Amino acid sequence: MHIAIAGNIGSGKTTLTKLLSKHYGWTPHYEDVDDNPYLNDFYEDMQRWSFNLQVYFLNSRFNQMIEIQKSGDTVIQDRTIFEDAYIFAPNLHSMGLMSTRDFENYFTLFNLISSLIKPPDLILYLRASVPTLVNQIQNRGRKYEDSIRLDYLKRLNERYEAWVEAYNMGKMLIIEADHYDFPSNPDHLRMVIDKIDAELHGLF
Repeated sequence: MHIAIAGNIGSGKTTLTKLLSKHYGWTPHYEDVDDNPYLNDFYEDMQRWSFNLQVYFLNSRFNQMIEIQKSGDTVIQDRTIFEDAYIFAPNLHSMGLMSTRDFENYFTLFNLISSLIKPPDLILYLRASVPTLVNQIQNRGRKYEDSIRLDYLKRLNERYEAWVEAYNMGKMLIIEADHYDFPSNPDHLRMVIDKIDAELHGLF
């Protein structure tokens, strides 16, 4: 079975992935952040590096999806391939940070890849307001994220909401991340686990 966690930058995906993988004994697949050769350059000059970064993410997540499908394990994945294609890349294009030529090239590649993979059995969407995102981004202290603008996070949130509204490829559970403090409050984690258990029973 394949469970994936979706959500904006700083919504708590990695933290929740770790906690749920430990609780259920699921195999975690994390986003390739530390070894990403484009992230620092991207945040310094988004227009120059946006296409390179998005193709890198697409390649990385496609490889993850193939591994997940081959493994036969129950896997929990930190961020989905769909977020790159329906949220991050279109947002860069609409902000004038990715050319139409590059965006169309990217999306043609995504359509080909998405025809070869199976969507997750369950997506957990962490819905978080911009103040929550900013607070959590500051707390984790990644230097390259210092330059993220509020309007960038706001635009991404708007695209997330549109994507969630239209998503029809499988089950999705919305978790109001503003109301939960997973690392510090075991009761909050238990509440989310109860919601997940209720969804999972419908998958068997």
